[in-house]
Amino acid sequence: MKKTQAVGFVHLGQLSYLVDIGGLKVGCDVFLTPLEGRLVNPPVKPEELLDVEVFLGTHDHADHIDRPLWRRLAEFGCTAKFLVPAYVAADVVRDTGLKKNQVVGMTQGESVEVAGVRFTAVASAHERLEFDRKGRSRNLGFVVEGGGRRIYHSGDCCPYEGLQSTLAAFGRIDAAFLPINGRDAWRLTHDFIGCMDAHEAVELAGELKVKTLVPGHY
Repeated sequence: MKKTQAVGFVHLGQLSYLVDIGGLKVGCDVFLTPLEGRLVNPPVKPEELLDVEVFLGTHDHADHIDRPLWRRLAEFGCTAKFLVPAYVAADVVRDTGLKKNQVVGMTQGESVEVAGVRFTAVASAHERLEFDRKGRSRNLGFVVEGGGRRIYHSGDCCPYEGLQSTLAAFGRIDAAFLPINGRDAWRLTHDFIGCMDAHEAVELAGELKVKTLVPGHY
């Protein structure tokens, strides 16, 4: 990793963040559509995101892959790359009008580089690990490396065997963006799929010696 640069970020609610790393603007699970039951109004408008160069959509839930938002961005002529789980990439192209070469389907262990910033997909367990028939994880997190910094955005994730060692293999993680909404039996039986809780997030960050832990999805 070369010359170290500062990382800037702003939280947009849920597990949505705008991040500036290595001079690249990245939208992580950006969710702006005003769906019924939303408690906080979208803090920005789609047209304010046209300078974002990469969007991450960690899994196929409306607050992580926001199809109406991505459709609006396509209408505005957005030229960003959109990184999504491989199994849903074709559906995203069909549903949003984004160009096929803009939507990059990824699976665990794969990396792509955009303007000198490297994005590596890591399997996430949204309550549990799930894979399609080709063995591709249906839920992803991303390790993003640029400007001498390394961050991890987990997407919706619970701790699972092998997660810590997978992340430790990257080396020092400067910042981790983790959910803390937790999970319980009642929510699971009512189709509310959960994530790690605050204690688990702190424990994972501590084990990895993460310099900055940023909570979300609370």
